[in-house]
Amino acid sequence: MYDNNFALRISKLRTQKGVSARDMSLSIGQNAGYINNIETGKALPSMTSFFYICEYLDITPQEFFDADAEQPKELSKLISDLKKLNKKQLENIADIVNDLANGNRR
Repeated sequence: MYDNNFALRISKLRTQKGVSARDMSLSIGQNAGYINNIETGKALPSMTSFFYICEYLDITPQEFFDADAEQPKELSKLISDLKKLNKKQLENIADIVNDLANGNRR
């Protein structure tokens, strides 16, 4: 993930959480402009700060870098629940998801 994509990902996840860059910065123990500097490409976080950012956003670092996941927190919970299903249940869910993903209606 390039620096610009990194900045865009933070901005997108922060916006989905409904918080300002200033509030997020202060919540993770940084100065008020910290997240803004990352989102504008002026800075990159340290590894420690990146982990604080992920914790604040309630996602794992892996979920952060999965840019295809629009809602990583919800996707993670869904996957966790899917692991509890038996084979037949998973097949049924797979059919439903396939239909939804392809725009088919039942």
